[in-house]
Amino acid sequence: MIIEQIYTGCLAQGAYYIESNGEAAVIDPLREIQPYIDRANEDGAKIKYVFETHFHADFVSGHIDLAKKTNATIVFGPEAETGFDSYTAKDNEEFKIGEITLKVLHTPGHTPESSCYLLIDEQGEEHAVFSGDTLFLGDVGRPDLAIKSDVTKEDLAGMLYDSLRNKVMTLGDDIIVYPAHGAGSACGKNLSKETVGTIGEQKKTNYALRANMTKKEFIKEVLDGMPPPPQYFAKNAMMNKSGYEEFDTVLKTGNVALVPEEFEALANHEGALVLDVRHQKDYIEGHIPNSIFIGLNGSFAPWVGALINDLKQPLLLVVPEGKSKEAVTRLSRVGYDNTLGYLKGGLDSWKAAGKDIESLESISAEEFANRLTTQDLNVIDVRKDGEYRSMHLENVQHFSLDEINSNMNAIDKNKVYHIYCAGGYRSVIAASILKARGFKVVDIAGGFVAIKNTKLPVTDYVCPTTL
Repeated sequence: MIIEQIYTGCLAQGAYYIESNGEAAVIDPLREIQPYIDRANEDGAKIKYVFETHFHADFVSGHIDLAKKTNATIVFGPEAETGFDSYTAKDNEEFKIGEITLKVLHTPGHTPESSCYLLIDEQGEEHAVFSGDTLFLGDVGRPDLAIKSDVTKEDLAGMLYDSLRNKVMTLGDDIIVYPAHGAGSACGKNLSKETVGTIGEQKKTNYALRANMTKKEFIKEVLDGMPPPPQYFAKNAMMNKSGYEEFDTVLKTGNVALVPEEFEALANHEGALVLDVRHQKDYIEGHIPNSIFIGLNGSFAPWVGALINDLKQPLLLVVPEGKSKEAVTRLSRVGYDNTLGYLKGGLDSWKAAGKDIESLESISAEEFANRLTTQDLNVIDVRKDGEYRSMHLENVQHFSLDEINSNMNAIDKNKVYHIYCAGGYRSVIAASILKARGFKVVDIAGGFVAIKNTKLPVTDYVCPTTL
């Protein structure tokens, strides 16, 4: 028996390859499926099943393409209805893969069809559970993604409480837990950095599995402090449910080298957004006017999903050398399939063609501190709410980066804004968006980490008390 976790850091997502006696299954595959096919070929195995724990919202799964290329059966849990050929399993139904068995545990709550898969080994012993978004390490899946007119997030949270206590917590303490996500995913709020654990460990450390916890307490604690889901979540869930363009086609049409004249023509006549995915330092030094920065070196795909509202938005890419395929692939993981091509030769070719280039003003934390102590500055903190509450500069404007599009009316084009995040990645994203819309901005290099090392006073979070 082989169990291999295939973890993708950008999405904080875990897919799983399972093999036994020449038969294989893949659980929650990514959009690009060739690595799973290659892995099965290495083992001389045939992929028999593609199991989905639920309709994913944070990425587009590769289930349709993988089934098409391998003749595998796509399996969803109870209550799943799809726009393509798939098998809807019954609760407790079992599937044989070689000498092992995967048993369906219907665990509604994160979504109505959410299911876990219990692995029973060659000796008939319960060995591991692939818990999807029902149970994470340190947290549970958010119950606000599948709300309908007759089902509220409180209803789903109540279902999740029952699922955890009746289906998951009854498993043996030594059962291995393989979750679908780890820290950094927006599918929960308190996920561990660890990606493999046990049921026993989670009973001791996961707040949502606390002994003697009532359903009312569970609902309140799970929903408390839950930020709104990113706008692309519902769109990705619908793609996973209804179907999507074949990945090979997306890659073929998107990974196209364009000379500057072609690139500029498409930008002007197709309404394409120029997306610069190089390192933020490269963007700061020089970029195409009105281009937006979201670098491959950070949580690229989730930030694209959070900030670019239209999945069909035509995109033109400025990429580091040799990274065009990676960029198109990572965009497709969150459903952005309308890439028109990338700038051949990068910014050097743009310069050589005599095209305009702009730079972004970026100053050190020390220079920022000097300015702030001698003059009035407009300062924006674009870190997450929790980061801001924990510690921040006094008298600054705050909204998290993912809320920037809804805060345009709160800033003034006649003023200059100094922007910081934690380390310098998100602030350049924010500055690029504002600059492209005509705002005057200055990036603070190194972010709040560097600012704390200056003499500027910071405010620590003080827990409110009830008198």
